Amino acid sequence: MKKERICILGGTGFVGSHLIHRLSKTDASITVVTRHRARHRNLLIHPDISLVEADIHDEDALENLFQHCDVVINLVGILNPKGSTGSFEKVHVELAQKVVTACNRTGVQRLLHMSALQAGSVNAISQYLRSKGEGENHAHLQAGNALNVTSFRPSVIFGEGDHLFNKFATMLRLPLLTVPLACPEARFAPIYAQDVAEVFIQAIHNPGTYGKRYDLCGPREYTLMDLMEFTERCIGVRRLIVGLSNSLSRLQAKVLGRLPGKIMTLDNYRSMRSASTCEQPLDNIFDIELTPMESIVPGYLGRKNQQVNYMNYRMAAKR
Repeated sequence: MKKERICILGGTGFVGSHLIHRLSKTDASITVVTRHRARHRNLLIHPDISLVEADIHDEDALENLFQHCDVVINLVGILNPKGSTGSFEKVHVELAQKVVTACNRTGVQRLLHMSALQAGSVNAISQYLRSKGEGENHAHLQAGNALNVTSFRPSVIFGEGDHLFNKFATMLRLPLLTVPLACPEARFAPIYAQDVAEVFIQAIHNPGTYGKRYDLCGPREYTLMDLMEFTERCIGVRRLIVGLSNSLSRLQAKVLGRLPGKIMTLDNYRSMRSASTCEQPLDNIFDIELTPMESIVPGYLGRKNQQVNYMNYRMAAKR
């Protein structure tokens, strides 16, 4: 039987690594596109994974990549612009348009598109969320009759190698007496990267998901302060975490956005003004039990049992 051929854009990133790990256990031939092939040779240990170096913004390159593919998965996204080559418009909107065009020209019939929670919402005031929503709309509205599109809008994603709890842990390990926290009441529903990967895989062959847009959240909601305090206990440090007011949060974002590395920007601040939570549970079309962060994060940050007890205390205190 002929193997299904899947092409993944953004496959060398955090979510992509989890998805590829899960897909490698299926009977599929996987093409992973990268700008720097030499940096990701570890992927070549699996015989069904091909690592191809290409410019995904080149329309001819996309068409060459998609030739004879059955499924295309677009995971590409940025949290902050990176000059003229990495603007929100280019990465989230223009690329989505090019991907759909290339799929239509090469006869690809299945496209899975990664968006973001609150993308395109009337309440979205950040460029990140607006551009994500615009790209998502292009993926669906320009698909035509032959291309079946499903998009996913996750809240923040956790898992080994994440940029969420690992970033918090790095910050909290600094020898600071006080940690000023912007937007402490911002709300999130963290979802496990392996659960995101599982939802993607279950959607590939399910006609009931064609044309649909799914919000993806973990089983519980937390404030940003909750997540920082959870990380604090996981790594075994104690810091005085001070939640900033709205005006001070905006000022902090403005200052940090001008520094190298851009730990936080004004656009990140605006994104956090919209709750990254789901109004409805995940559609029961997916056969999955969502994983709480308490059972995973302590395993890669440390001090496992203590954290479960701490979070149970926090949850009980709020009820």
